[in-house]
Amino acid sequence: MRLRADLLPHGAYSDVVLVVDVLRATTTAVTYLERGAEALLLTATPEVALAQRGEGIVLAGERGGWPIPGFDLGNSPAEAATQTFAGQSVVMNTTNGTAAAHIAAASGKHVLLAALTNAHAAARRARALATEEIAIVCAGTDGRVGLEDVYAAGVLAEYLLAMGDFTTDDGARIALTVRRSSGNPAEVLAGSGHGVYLGGIGLEEDVRYAAQVSVSTVVPVLDPAGEVGDVLRFVAG
Repeated sequence: MRLRADLLPHGAYSDVVLVVDVLRATTTAVTYLERGAEALLLTATPEVALAQRGEGIVLAGERGGWPIPGFDLGNSPAEAATQTFAGQSVVMNTTNGTAAAHIAAASGKHVLLAALTNAHAAARRARALATEEIAIVCAGTDGRVGLEDVYAAGVLAEYLLAMGDFTTDDGARIALTVRRSSGNPAEVLAGSGHGVYLGGIGLEEDVRYAAQVSVSTVVPVLDPAGEVGDVLRFVAG
């Protein structure tokens, strides 16, 4: 079994893909499903998201950390954790995470959303599904590698290696090195470039929330039957 980590999305995935955008899209996605959302609809653009508006639909997304005009919510996991979404579907579009999911879905057989908050559950689910390869795909920030995503990839890789034998690529080795040489998750996320930015605009609570490790058993899984062009449907797997 192969274990690979892409520090930025590259495409050409053949088996299981774990998409990671710790700050904040995949962390928030997990929280929406925890809080009762029936499904997550990840769109390619904000315009596609706006076109989904209707009864039982909540629009959530951000650009530059701020809520998109016309959307109901931003991309805050801490905010999502205070609400309930029973009977609703959440339509998401974010700067980095939803784009990474679309890249993964173009060729991946099974696409899962992973964060620190659901790391153990996501790793177990990936291992159960995989037949050839597990690819951990870091979303990064504006086309640049993000420390927080690489760290999370290392946490996922550690869990996976504890479950069996894998042949690892250099990306996975880099992620493992970052994980093993770093401090606690809260320090890593707060000290990352994007963590510093979010703290600077008053979103420190989101960074702290995202630093929790394996507190959730919810794993968003792409529903192939629900994929329609520029919309990807994820459900709790």
